[in-house]
Order: sequence, then structure tokens, then C-alpha cells
Amino acid sequence: MKDIKTSACMVLATAVLVLSCKERASDKIKTSTTSKEVQQEAHQLLVVQPDSIATPEGMVWVSGIEFTQGARPGDSFALPREKPAHPVAVDGFFIDITEVTNAQFKAFVEATGYVTLAERPVDWEELKKNVPPGTPKPADSVLQPGSLIFDRSVQNVRDLNDYTQWWEWKIGANWKHPQGPGSSIEGKDDYPVVHISYEDALAYCKWAKRRLPTETEWEAAAHGQMPGGVYTWGDDESALPTKANTWQGTFPTKNTNEDGFAYVAPVASFDPNSIGIYDLTGNVWELTQDWFSTRYYQEIAGNTTVNPQGPAASYNPENPYQAEKVIKGGSFLCDDSYCASYRISARMGQAPDSATDHSGFRTVADVHMLQSE
Repeated sequence: MKDIKTSACMVLATAVLVLSCKERASDKIKTSTTSKEVQQEAHQLLVVQPDSIATPEGMVWVSGIEFTQGARPGDSFALPREKPAHPVAVDGFFIDITEVTNAQFKAFVEATGYVTLAERPVDWEELKKNVPPGTPKPADSVLQPGSLIFDRSVQNVRDLNDYTQWWEWKIGANWKHPQGPGSSIEGKDDYPVVHISYEDALAYCKWAKRRLPTETEWEAAAHGQMPGGVYTWGDDESALPTKANTWQGTFPTKNTNEDGFAYVAPVASFDPNSIGIYDLTGNVWELTQDWFSTRYYQEIAGNTTVNPQGPAASYNPENPYQAEKVIKGGSFLCDDSYCASYRISARMGQAPDSATDHSGFRTVADVHMLQSE
């Protein structure tokens, strides 16, 4: 039974997020809608919020900015996929001040009847396209609707590279039942909705007339009025327990709860960043619209890239059988002994059909979207 369960985890969620765990015109720039360089005429950045556009409820304006994206100098935790740091420019936009909550997602479901991916029957014919050829089909008793949850009972681990020791495929786990059957979100309206796949997030965005942020937009929002820092508040790592919901202690067996939370926290439980955005560090990972490629930063390094849209396709040699989307911000499971992914430049990949109990999302709106409403 243990072998069947492990196979199911590989089949159903091989690419889970934590696993790997003022106005001015720019100079001549290039835009990137694919991984190839495309020359473009000078672009006048939209920096200041137009007087004709009101700030949508629950959102904040992120000023257009040119900044350096990627690993910061001296960041000992920076991984190759965060390098090289490179110049980018992004037009101003609006972003949610919090992650999308259970209450907000519930309103969407009640209005549309939407059923999340974790609640739908499992289609083995689709799943086997994303695993190594010859992977045996798990038992039908295992191929049931569900999602991945962090095993809160794990007592010891042999190797931090073996993530299967603390992840469990839980039948019946979904946004309404975060820990599986018997669990509930009752009384947790202000918690971030979790167990959300990329497809689920897109469906919510369509209903809300919003979209997911690009990776560059997400980083611009995280830096706020303090571009250049490793964290959303600057470079002081010692401030982490008072600034964000992450893991303290020994991952994954002991969390000292120094920050006040053992697992996920209600949104806005910690101070916002310099422009009033909450939880861009820790709590739950956040989906972006970009494909994840470990070589993308090398491909666009050079002149300033304006409003990058990410690579044309996903590339991750550690997960060759699944395409992945970029996720940002880290989660309540991030610890410097394992991944330190609460840094602004940290980036991971998540398969579009994956979901877990520590992944969620927030939305953005640009001026063009609001002008068309």
C-alpha cells in the first residue's frame, strides 16, 4: 500500500510548488512575450495612477517602475534560476492588498457553480501524459478527487531532498476541506483560499474581471517603495518572525511558532509592505501567469525588458514531464534550513493542475482592463 500511495503522489502532483521548496521615458528597450529578444521602440512607462481611474475596492496602485529583477547582491540563498539579475520596466497597475480569501472564493463559487480541479473525478488518461513513460496506473481507490497536504505528524526525516516524507495525497482535500474530510473553513472567511490550481485561479479572475500578475509585476509590488531589498521590508533577515508567516525551528518536524502561527494565518495578520500590500512574504505561495523556466533570466539578460510576459514555454530539467507556472512569495513552510523562498527573488514552478494546502493567489487589474469595464 505504501508503494501505491507514493506512486499516486507522483502521478497526481509531481510538480508541487515547494518541491525543489517619477514619470520618464525608457531608453530603447525590448519586450519579451517569448524567450527570444524582440526590439521595440521607446516606451513611455505609465507611472502615476490616471485621475480618470478609481482604485478598485481591496486593491492598491503599484507605480510604474524600472528596477533590477532577480537575485540581490550578497544573497547567499539565491539559486541559479534567480540569476542573473537583470533590468526590467513595468507599467503601473493595481493589485489585491491580500491574497484571495475563502469568503471571496466562496462568493465566486456560489455565483457560478464552479467546481475546482481538486473536487473533480481524476482522469488517468490525462494524468499519465505528465509522468515518465511506463508509470503504472495507481489503484482506482487512490485515483480519487483530492489534493496534497503537509503531513503535520511527521516526526523525523532521512533526507531533506526526499519531499515525499512530508507530503501526503489526501482524498477529499480541497478548498472547502483543506485537511481532507472532517476539516472545514467554517469561521475562516479571512484565511487565504488554498488547494487552488492555475485553472481555478483563471476561472476566478474571469469572473472578477481581473487577471493573475506577471512575475515582474509581482516583484514590483513586493518591492513597493523600497526597490533593492532582499525582503519586502529591506535586508534585515532577523525581522522575519515579526514580518511574515514562515517556519521557525527545524523543518519539517518542529515549528516553534515564533511568528504566532504554526500553519496558515488569516490574511493581513502581519504588517503590510511600504505600499500597503499584505503577505507577499510567506503564508501561502502565489500563482503568476508566467511559465517557469530555469534559463529564462539568462535569455533576457542585457538591455531593459519592458512588461515581461515570461518565456514562451516552461523549462525545468528537474521536472521534464510537466509544464509549470511561476509561483512567488514562499509559504508558512519556508525555512532557511530548507528553501528560504520568502525572499522577493525566489521563484518556483508549479504544474497548472497541481494544488496544495499552502498555495493560493491574488489578482491584478491594469488600466486597460478597467477602461473597458
